[in-house]
Amino acid sequence: MAPVKNGRLIFNEVPEGYPVPGKTTVYDDTQTIDVENVPLNGGFLVKVLVLSIDPYMRGRMKLSEGSYINSFKLGEPVSNFGVGVVLRSENSDVKAGDHVYGVISFEEYIIFPKLEGVEILTNDANIPWSYYVGVAGMPGMTSYAGWKEFSKAKKGETVFVSTGAGPVGATVVQLAKRDGLKVIASAGSDAKVEFLKEIGVDVPFNYKTTSTKDILTKEGGIDVYWDNVGGEVLDAALDAAHTQARFIECGMITGYNDSEKFAIKNIFSVIPKAITISGCAVYLLAPKYTAEFRREVPALIASGELKVLEHRTEGLEKAGHALVDVLTGKNHGKSVVIVADS
Repeated sequence: MAPVKNGRLIFNEVPEGYPVPGKTTVYDDTQTIDVENVPLNGGFLVKVLVLSIDPYMRGRMKLSEGSYINSFKLGEPVSNFGVGVVLRSENSDVKAGDHVYGVISFEEYIIFPKLEGVEILTNDANIPWSYYVGVAGMPGMTSYAGWKEFSKAKKGETVFVSTGAGPVGATVVQLAKRDGLKVIASAGSDAKVEFLKEIGVDVPFNYKTTSTKDILTKEGGIDVYWDNVGGEVLDAALDAAHTQARFIECGMITGYNDSEKFAIKNIFSVIPKAITISGCAVYLLAPKYTAEFRREVPALIASGELKVLEHRTEGLEKAGHALVDVLTGKNHGKSVVIVADS
């Protein structure tokens, strides 16, 4: 078999605002690989099937130290969670046909020297492989572990979820409904609001056409806030919080691309209201919840009890555009890039 192209998405330069496809990230298909004969040196060759696009990837383009996750390296492929299938293996723990999951570089083919940084997926629930970079993967784990650890949810309480139609927010919404809470959730389009209704949100609204502050006031305030956006929405939630409310800070997408951050005006309310604010860092929570998550969530997806919505982009060459769509809210569901058929 003749060598085939091995396309890659390269981190080309640090953006000042939103990433620019073709400038911030560049698709390169000049490399080739002989999949049948390339030396493995005791490792295994993986064909990448699906890659995850998530907002936090923007933070990895800052080349700053001290973050909880490493920055991308200029001139090298970007990376994120993905699933691939093993084509060849010289590793006794891995066989051809196995599917692996983990943080992998945005390339069509990758040689792994050993089973480190990725794990073998069994997929006992028989769900689509792409779900393992979404609700059955890191975003779902973020929701599941963060909710279990920090919400201290009680039946009859009220939770507000920002970006409720995204993979993290939508999973939180459904976990909260299972726990018997009243759910308020926001989204950025009428179509996304319709999805919120489908997953059981009691008070869904479009934050672009309706005031978050007015909604939270009308509904009598909140006991739990799952924050994916920060900024003015966080400020409105602080104002609407009940005494001893719990705030789970998962993301602040409003500040990812703007150099000027919104100044929180209601932060003092943390004191008289005795609000608990918890940072949701999934890498710290995963060791505690992984076994439980893997046992429960794929089965819930397979049974239809946990609804999943995907936004699929075909082709690695479009991954840079998919990231911009996520950062600007143009995706409808979990953003995944389909690199190859399984």
